[in-house]
Amino acid sequence: MTSFPKLRDAREERLALARERFFRDEIPEDDELSPLILRSWERCRDFGLDHRTSQAIDPAGRSRLSESRERSARLLELGSGVMEHVFDQIRASGSMVLLADTDGMIIHSLGDAGFVDRAERVSLQPGACWSEDVRGTNGIGTAIAERLPIEVLGAEHYLDKNIFLACNAAPIFDARGKLAGVFDISGDYRNPQRHTLGLVRLSVQLLEKRLFEGEFSNDILLAFHSRPEYIGSLQEGMIAVSPDGAVLGLNPFAREWFAGMGLSLEAADLSDIFRPSLGVILDRCKAAPNSMVRLDLRKGGEIYVQARSQRPLALANPQVVVEQGVSLPQAARQGSHTAAREPNLDSLCTGDERMQRALQRARRIAGKDIPLLIQGESGVGKEIFAQAFHNSGPRADGPFIALNCAAIPENLIESELFGYAGGAFTGARKEGAIGKVQQAHGGTLFLDEIGDMPLPMQTRLLRVLQERCVTPVGSMKTIPVDISLVCATHRVLREAVASGEFREDLYYRVNGLTVTLPALRERTDVACLVERILKAETASLRDTPITIGADVMHFFEQYAWPGNIRQLQSVIRVAVALLDDDENVIEAVHLPEELFGADPHRDDAEPIRPLQVHKETNVPPLMDTSPAPNAAPRSLDEIELEAIAAVMREVGGNVSAAARRLGISRNTLYRKLGKIG
Repeated sequence: MTSFPKLRDAREERLALARERFFRDEIPEDDELSPLILRSWERCRDFGLDHRTSQAIDPAGRSRLSESRERSARLLELGSGVMEHVFDQIRASGSMVLLADTDGMIIHSLGDAGFVDRAERVSLQPGACWSEDVRGTNGIGTAIAERLPIEVLGAEHYLDKNIFLACNAAPIFDARGKLAGVFDISGDYRNPQRHTLGLVRLSVQLLEKRLFEGEFSNDILLAFHSRPEYIGSLQEGMIAVSPDGAVLGLNPFAREWFAGMGLSLEAADLSDIFRPSLGVILDRCKAAPNSMVRLDLRKGGEIYVQARSQRPLALANPQVVVEQGVSLPQAARQGSHTAAREPNLDSLCTGDERMQRALQRARRIAGKDIPLLIQGESGVGKEIFAQAFHNSGPRADGPFIALNCAAIPENLIESELFGYAGGAFTGARKEGAIGKVQQAHGGTLFLDEIGDMPLPMQTRLLRVLQERCVTPVGSMKTIPVDISLVCATHRVLREAVASGEFREDLYYRVNGLTVTLPALRERTDVACLVERILKAETASLRDTPITIGADVMHFFEQYAWPGNIRQLQSVIRVAVALLDDDENVIEAVHLPEELFGADPHRDDAEPIRPLQVHKETNVPPLMDTSPAPNAAPRSLDEIELEAIAAVMREVGGNVSAAARRLGISRNTLYRKLGKIG
């Protein structure tokens, strides 16, 4: 009989018996084995796989991995940011987040160091192919085969060596409804995480939404739903249409909706769906920007629609400002200039003196051709500040285009920033693509983590900022651009210039005005921030207001918040989710356990105490940074290099694992390792 790790419960024991019956060519008779898993086992047997094999299958070489990443460049570009966000939510859970292409090859991964080491023993890493015919039943391969979200736990894996895994995966479909890849969260099945498959589904919905919006970025997008509160959510339907009303593409929700109405997906026209023509719809949307209009359906009923476009919506008849006989509000008739957009600089005023000073300085240069550089630790709200700066100036009606320079692979950042001509490289779209700089024309370009931009890209960006023209990759044509530039970084760029990691001439181009956002532990308005975040998180959830217990609020004001506002928001979101239906006060029992020194759910636990993280230094207690007696003072660079060396020793020289633990990119770590030698 197959040797299993210690079984947790009776379900796993029954599953193990069903597995043994299957491998004895008997029909498993157990309700624990889902038909989907049984179908997968049968396919694996047809492939001729031996479930007992222990033979290692080496990952593909660097060239094949690079080719796969190039073919899936758009998916990798969009997926990297989603993966980082998801990993922030599950960090320290003993899991990893994976992105695979249509063949099942893993092209990107993020994970906790301890589990990554175990996963690499079965080649659960970039470059490894996890299709069913190679690895048997598993999350990635079975999601591809079934075209469905799938959970594969423990003994449900076909190969014995993989039964320690718990895999949750879902296929990703592009704007045309074709398979684009797979999103997966894997961990140890003996350490189960609740709602993991739900998190995977949400991540895929977000990715598919971004793929759809990117594919039809030059077209008109109509977002719709029968309930207005769902407009702007992941559950909204989206239709891409041409100026003459022809339907160009549908997102998954819209495809299901079209099919339910008996409409052809290929030959559909807006006139088959809505009573008004596209011109009238655009007139109504233009009359009230960013609002939604109520439309009648030709088959009965009504629906709410919001039009979106990178280009200004054409207003066919400026006199049309009445919706279905209901007058639009006066502010809507006058356009968006009368109503302040949020977030704006005024909305960020919450009483902290340092934050107030940063807001006042930024307000002084709004509308002037002066670049803004935002500095501060990770999670302090640099992108929100940049968006507020954009919304508070004369370019508020223009696009706000953001690019995280640290989240995009180095070989993709050039085409993402400057765009590319059709056929510029293998895997490029035949019609080419517009880069972020050109998309920001008339608005604001926000470059987050610009300190991690590769030096060759710094040279090209400097030229664009000097000449105010951009040349797409593979093209000889220069395109004039009019942009306001806002950059952000958690690094001190002046030090990066001194070390040769950042161009001095570019530094003076992006550093018109520098504002430094205070860390959350340094702010005096924590209570106000907590109330605002709580209100935003619960606005649409309950009729009864939710409040914060006095002890919890006191703890929030004293805690060091190493993850800053991003961590605070995550903690509040978890606390709200843990409230029972009849509870409306957040107490300590509702907070994530990692904030405390004892488990609040254990009867024998000591009274809960916050982690001993010193508010002044934000240094965890396990890291002793005090100098030895009579030791000479050390510079910050020396302390940093010693910390890097210590982490590298802990992870056995694994650069990827060290970069994840240190919270920096691999490129940045390689540069710092060069100093260590």
